[in-house]
Amino acid sequence: MAEVIKMPRLSDTMTEGKVSKWNLNVGDPVKEGDVLAEIETDKAVQDFDYDGDGGVLLYRGVEEGESAPVESLLAIIGQEGEDISTLINGNAVPVLSDSEPSEEKADSESRVTEPTEIPEGVEIIRIPRLSDTMTEGKVAKWNFAVGDQINEGDILAEIETDKAVQDFEYDGSGGALLYRGVQEGESAPIESLLAIIGPAGTDVSGIIASGGEVRPSTLTDTPTKEQIVKKETSPVKSDTTSVTGKIMASPLAKKIAKDKGIDLEQIKGSGDNGRIIRKDVENFTPSVVSASSATHVSSAAAAAPPPVAPQITPGVDTETVNTSMRNAIARSLSASFFTAPHYNLVFEINMDKAIEARKAINSLPDTKISFNDIVIKAVAVALRKHPQVNSSWADTKIIHHGNINIGVAVAVEDGLVVPVIKNTDYLSLTQISALVKDLAGRARDKKLKANEMDGSTFTVSNLGMYGVESFNSIINQPDSCILSVGAINQKPIVKDGQIVAGNVMQISLACDHRVVDGATGAQFLQTVKIYLENPVSLLA
Repeated sequence: MAEVIKMPRLSDTMTEGKVSKWNLNVGDPVKEGDVLAEIETDKAVQDFDYDGDGGVLLYRGVEEGESAPVESLLAIIGQEGEDISTLINGNAVPVLSDSEPSEEKADSESRVTEPTEIPEGVEIIRIPRLSDTMTEGKVAKWNFAVGDQINEGDILAEIETDKAVQDFEYDGSGGALLYRGVQEGESAPIESLLAIIGPAGTDVSGIIASGGEVRPSTLTDTPTKEQIVKKETSPVKSDTTSVTGKIMASPLAKKIAKDKGIDLEQIKGSGDNGRIIRKDVENFTPSVVSASSATHVSSAAAAAPPPVAPQITPGVDTETVNTSMRNAIARSLSASFFTAPHYNLVFEINMDKAIEARKAINSLPDTKISFNDIVIKAVAVALRKHPQVNSSWADTKIIHHGNINIGVAVAVEDGLVVPVIKNTDYLSLTQISALVKDLAGRARDKKLKANEMDGSTFTVSNLGMYGVESFNSIINQPDSCILSVGAINQKPIVKDGQIVAGNVMQISLACDHRVVDGATGAQFLQTVKIYLENPVSLLA
């Protein structure tokens, strides 16, 4: 008898789950222990292990990249050829794809346009939901013109969300690009018509006129097995293995490794027969910093060139349309500033020993760390001793986070992003340096993924490279604190009763008073000060 798999509740606050990736296609055998899919919750992306009796994957109720409520139909597993139409209908799952509305919808009086029949071989591509807060997408760049041939795996366009610009990889059966529904630089709501792909010369004027609303040529009460298989397998790119020398890696894993500059020989694969898959590359932490990566700017806030200033013409006012990122920054910072009662604590740090330590570390072959890396490490270790600072306000309770994940503010051309270094307290200085360079570089190129900017428990913002001595930041919620780091300047200091020249850096801690009281914040800064003024203690 077929087994219904429902969307699991993987966290106590989870109300819906997003299928980040299917690891099995319809028709594939499934056995106990197989990772059926990767599910993104409100907190993280987790592997969903199948623990049933096994069988064949007959149906997938949620497409990759789409979300569904907890306990809704995720998949059906049973024997090959088994009739599952009753299970599908009984779980209120749409039989038809998003591009094929039911008769009830097609006949609705609220429709402005009548749906049209989709020609054979034609595929409708819609604006994808690339982040959990995304409501519309902006086409930053088209990589193909109308008439060009599109193949599986091609990067069709670059889509700007409210968080980043991401490559949109086409994973259909291929064809000619027949129509582009959104112009470069323009935005459209998610699920609106993005493109039409199909056999060259196909007339798609009816689809365009209907705004992408289509209907099947024949409607049936229940789908046939062939219809289900077609619906489920057509948009999914299988994770096939390729071999490079003795290295087994999926094509997507190889692409990500190439983009990140990671040597696949350093990665241990978790797939079948030791195959390297996507998550192996994304979770890989380099053990050392390569000589080539040392040429990158280490301070995160310097990761992007200064924004291009608008031209000033006397007597003429000009306008700049806000990007999705700028609107998101405005919303989040306004919400933080007006809801969290901020206060600031300022400390002055003697950086003489930190300068000596950095010089000694950077004298090692293929090693180059920044002062910002040392600050991040000091903060991470200090948070172990002050868990209240590593907490978040949640209306009726305070959440004390079990992991220490440091967000690093990175300036980009359109504004600011905060990539997150996960489990920072367990990383060495060289590992932190490598990750900051990688994340900052991809932030500059707008290649960060949404999950790389989620999950921070504390944030560091550094404007020292611009000569700023001291500043106060707005808290990056749901964090309770953000550390602002200024420049290192030579000033007269008193040492052993004598006035001498010293290297001094100011740090300012902005705290949410609902979570972190003044004494708690001061004690945390005292610990950070001890580590920065005695950096050898970070190696203990």
